[in-house]
Amino acid sequence: MGEKVVATRAELADRQLYRRKLQSCQDVLGRMLREERFDRPKAMMGLEIELNLADERGLPVLGNEQVLDAISSADFQTELGRFNIEINIAPRRLGGHVFEDLREELDTGLRYADRRAAAAGARIVMVGILPTLGLEHAGLDAMSRNNRYTLLSDQILAARGEDIALDIDGVERLAVDSVSMVAEAAATSLQLHLQVTPARFASVWNAAQSICGAQLALGANSPFLFGRELWRETRPVLFQQACDTRSAELKAQGVRPITWFGERWVDSALDLFAENLRYFPALLPICDDEDPVKVLASGGVPRLGEMRLHNGTVYRWNRPVYDVADGVAHLRVENRCLPAGPTVVDTLANAAFYYGLVRVLAEQPRPIWTRLPFERADQNFQNGARHGIDAVQWWPRSGRGARGLVELPATDLVLNELLPLAHQGLDEWGIEPRDRDRYLGIIEQRCLRRTNGAAWQAATVHRLREHHNLDPNEAIAAMTRRYIDCMRTGEPVHTWPLD
Repeated sequence: MGEKVVATRAELADRQLYRRKLQSCQDVLGRMLREERFDRPKAMMGLEIELNLADERGLPVLGNEQVLDAISSADFQTELGRFNIEINIAPRRLGGHVFEDLREELDTGLRYADRRAAAAGARIVMVGILPTLGLEHAGLDAMSRNNRYTLLSDQILAARGEDIALDIDGVERLAVDSVSMVAEAAATSLQLHLQVTPARFASVWNAAQSICGAQLALGANSPFLFGRELWRETRPVLFQQACDTRSAELKAQGVRPITWFGERWVDSALDLFAENLRYFPALLPICDDEDPVKVLASGGVPRLGEMRLHNGTVYRWNRPVYDVADGVAHLRVENRCLPAGPTVVDTLANAAFYYGLVRVLAEQPRPIWTRLPFERADQNFQNGARHGIDAVQWWPRSGRGARGLVELPATDLVLNELLPLAHQGLDEWGIEPRDRDRYLGIIEQRCLRRTNGAAWQAATVHRLREHHNLDPNEAIAAMTRRYIDCMRTGEPVHTWPLD
């Protein structure tokens, strides 16, 4: 999202050239896949965490430039909102003590960044949506200074031909007639990357899609937006509405939204890039000088810049990624459905659950996607986002010869079926057993106590209103301060006190 863009407006001729170059990129990608011009198998993972900036009162700070200057580290980068920054962790091999190594690196890096940010009047908060954000933080003056963001916002509004409206019906209802794309910046995410070979891409992507609902149920951490209690994980519906390029008429015609779960299981990474080209007009029609056909013919590795830029404007919850590292092309599945936070150990518990589970599901002799209709996976995603830890999920019946689906509480599904598979998967990755047990134990306790970040936030606000007679905004602000204090202890959210 933060990739630099030099152009400031898109001409009509740019779209025609860009469309031709996109088709050329896709043709070259298809040839590379057929000729197996990709990196050898490597169990490589990486992660990114989007972060919020708040002051000691828990209120947003629109000062990411000053904070990044104070931190002065290439690991931290700008994001869409001036109240956002992002930390990127270098790729590493899945295995051994990787999760403990990541915990130490993240703890050290975030504590350092927090100290440096304090000098700029801000503190760092890991949460899916900063609860104290107000509508005044959703205007263009809250957008980071980056040509890509400005152009993208202009293009979304031009495609819609009308203002962006929000209408989210949850525990309460939020209806706003006009906001800018900056409203999307309220949603801060955890992004988990897994490098895969072309032959394994489809099975890993399908497996990742199949568990998005369970991931959201377990990891929900975004129940408040602009003073309203909405979905337990409000980010997906906010993302879809704030980035929607469709007018009401185009929605009625069935035009796909650029924030998209998808509509089918896939057979190849090429399926997803082809859908991007088929369904989504370019929002950033900016061409570079590379001729990918000539680069490939000369034995080089093409950047496929137009395809990568276009792919970055289609917000799939599991995104295909083509990249080049050390002169070699590779593919990744980028899992984007989880919110940030609440703590480093909660984040790594979410990561351990995902990496372990996707390993086993991608290799099952009867793959999950042959037994779970895609429409049910989409419904699971919606249920997980709306209801969090209290969600129900559709899942294939277990046992020899079992057929059909059963609807289960997400906590039962995780405890009885998915956690054992995640244990098995982490063993197959070669994760140290003590680390496996520590991080999956956090997932288990969330289920047993029926407490995740969203549940804690909502329960705390309700208690503050009932026991201390606070109005909604006062209760949300007081809860946010408590959240920040608990986050800094580093203890997992299921252990946080309500009083």
